[in-house]
Amino acid sequence: MIERRPIPFRAAYPRGITFLLGGVIPILTALLCTSCSHEPKGGKEDVDWPEERAAMVRQLLNYRIRDRRVIAAMKKVRRHLYIPEPQRHQHSAYGDHAWSIGHGQTISQPYVVAYMTERMQVEPGEKVLEIGTGSGYQAAVLAEMGAEVYTIEIIPALADHARRVLASEGYDRVKVLTGDGYKGWPEHAPFDVVIVTCAPEEVPQALVDQLRNGGRMIVPVGVGVQRLVILTKQHGQVRQTDDLRVRFVPMVKPER
Repeated sequence: MIERRPIPFRAAYPRGITFLLGGVIPILTALLCTSCSHEPKGGKEDVDWPEERAAMVRQLLNYRIRDRRVIAAMKKVRRHLYIPEPQRHQHSAYGDHAWSIGHGQTISQPYVVAYMTERMQVEPGEKVLEIGTGSGYQAAVLAEMGAEVYTIEIIPALADHARRVLASEGYDRVKVLTGDGYKGWPEHAPFDVVIVTCAPEEVPQALVDQLRNGGRMIVPVGVGVQRLVILTKQHGQVRQTDDLRVRFVPMVKPER
């Protein structure tokens, strides 16, 4: 039986900000760092954008992301490369908002990637299952932190893109499966951490079953505006707590 323990809503948000995911730009866009929102100098395809990435990290610190390992990983991972070419230069890759990666999917805003990773307290060597590979960015951040990453993406074109960019950036040990995230990846279970980056209507039981004793899981749940749900498993018992209100793209079900 899952024990539910709500987290006070006001404690979960940085002051004065409302965060919406899944392609919805944050409501208070006036608070975004202007240095994060301009196009790369010269418009070169191979520009590294270190200043934009540093500004993104400063903003994460302003939003009270405190895990230095998360900050270090996000400072190093070149987020712009994970956005497919057709969308890459339409807007800054380092602004604090979700952005389209095609196929009706998005790359989550940097704050949310940092927040979910920080809440899971990922340690080097831990085995992490990610549901919803998308661009591959979240998987890269986890791999940069030393995790052993298994990630599932149901859309073949996105899975292929993620494999290519992860390998080209040196994260070739990240395992990418094109398949149904609702089933998880039982061949590699159990997992220390499960991170779901798309929203099912309810927590998939298969993912809970694949969580190691002592493991933890974070998943956005619901239709429309959802809530982040955090689950921990101890001695065979699962405890569930509600966290931020968010909006992610729906978790895609396979065609019958």
